[in-house]
Amino acid sequence: MDAPLLSIAELDADPHGVFRHHRALMPFILHESGSYFVLRAKDVETLMRDDPRTRQSEVEYPVMLGITEGTLFDFFTEGMLTSNGVVHQRRRAPFTRTFAARLVSQLRPRIRAAAEELVDSWYSGGEIDLVADYSALIPARTIADVLGLRRDDIPHFTRLVYQLSRVLSFLFTPDEIPALQAAAWELLDYVEAVLADRRKAPRKDFLSAFLAEAELAGELSPLEIVVQIIQLIVGGTDTTRVAGAIQVALLLQHRDQWDAICRDPRLIPGAVAEALRYEPSVATVGRISLGDIPLEGGVLPAGKFLMLSTMSAMRDESVHVDPDRFNIRRSDRRRTHLVFGSGVHRCLGEALAVAELEEGLAVLAARLPQLRFSSGPPQLRGHSGIRRLENCPVSWS
Repeated sequence: MDAPLLSIAELDADPHGVFRHHRALMPFILHESGSYFVLRAKDVETLMRDDPRTRQSEVEYPVMLGITEGTLFDFFTEGMLTSNGVVHQRRRAPFTRTFAARLVSQLRPRIRAAAEELVDSWYSGGEIDLVADYSALIPARTIADVLGLRRDDIPHFTRLVYQLSRVLSFLFTPDEIPALQAAAWELLDYVEAVLADRRKAPRKDFLSAFLAEAELAGELSPLEIVVQIIQLIVGGTDTTRVAGAIQVALLLQHRDQWDAICRDPRLIPGAVAEALRYEPSVATVGRISLGDIPLEGGVLPAGKFLMLSTMSAMRDESVHVDPDRFNIRRSDRRRTHLVFGSGVHRCLGEALAVAELEEGLAVLAARLPQLRFSSGPPQLRGHSGIRRLENCPVSWS
């Protein structure tokens, strides 16, 4: 059986419905971009877990989109996200200690304090945009504090991040590429300026220590150093911004479960995990097939761009009972969450993201149990890469 060819519009209209229908018939579908979307949980998990039949995409993804030069191209050629083997290990190693779960746990009180401070700043107003005024600011402030960036810089670098991160989805057109290139260049210019400042006047912060160690070791080029920081800023802001708003929106659409976490904060870790499963902010993980890969019901061809669909896999009926039901008390929760990937490329900031999501939700549940939508549930868009949630007006007075 040949893989069905599906359009972006068809998938965007009802991604869960499309995935559910085809998952029962085929292990993968063909996307109009030329990518193969792998749908079943067992296949996604196997191919994600450093399977020797696949590798990270390196430059195939930008080339497929017509991006072959410039700072945007450098984002893929010089970064840890899309590299392989010893190159990936060399680029990732300087950050593993900083984002270890033990160290992140020490940040929780600061994350909670930042969330409380935000609520205090707008509580009397009675209405906010949950994305712009809350879920975007918690990870942005946290990554700024971790890296030693000025909080005054947050509006500048987050604007650039939200533009640049569009390249990690199919939600842009070729005529947008110049704007994406411009955002990438401007973000690179910002990071270069910050690092130049640290060279002249080192501080007791992460960037000063990282820069000194990296330049002493001599294993990363100047461009590699800059791109790793850019990728940390992107990874540390946009995905959690979307996930933080999604989890609140889901709970408000299931009012009994919102009320439950307001009464019992011990349910919050389960609520965060369930929201990440039910509507992940990152829908796919990219890979390249190195040879033909037999799966039950079909063969993935060699040399193709694969999209391992966590969005489909986490609603696979073979893994979860009643997977299309949002249930924060789910008893079949997995020990390791698929949304963060697997193997050597598993998300570096997993522990930090979970801490931000749990603490942010805990503060809202404790301070604003009467929270409600101002104009109906928000529209979550996208079926690959980083999904989009532009705004979510909520009120409480």
